[in-house]
Amino acid sequence: MTMKFFIAGHEVVTEDDALELALGTPLELWLGVADESAEERVARLDAARDILAEEPELYDRVTALVAEGLPDAPTSLVSALPPAFAVGALLGGEAA
Repeated sequence: MTMKFFIAGHEVVTEDDALELALGTPLELWLGVADESAEERVARLDAARDILAEEPELYDRVTALVAEGLPDAPTSLVSALPPAFAVGALLGGEAA
């Protein structure tokens, strides 16, 4: 017998499902997708900025989730992030 997990009535099958349900947004909105064009990136970041403007506490939830999960993240995932991850650009400032 396997245990099933549900968040707000949605079955959690993968870790990505759990993160998306916890955040209320698809991960691709924040992380992008492979082969994303410059126009798609601009549109994605504009949408993310709009969401953060409407729901400013989301930034704190995301930060808390990342901080909790980072120690368990595979080294390959952490090293794959660009050195100046786009949080600063997303918030309208310069990336670190």
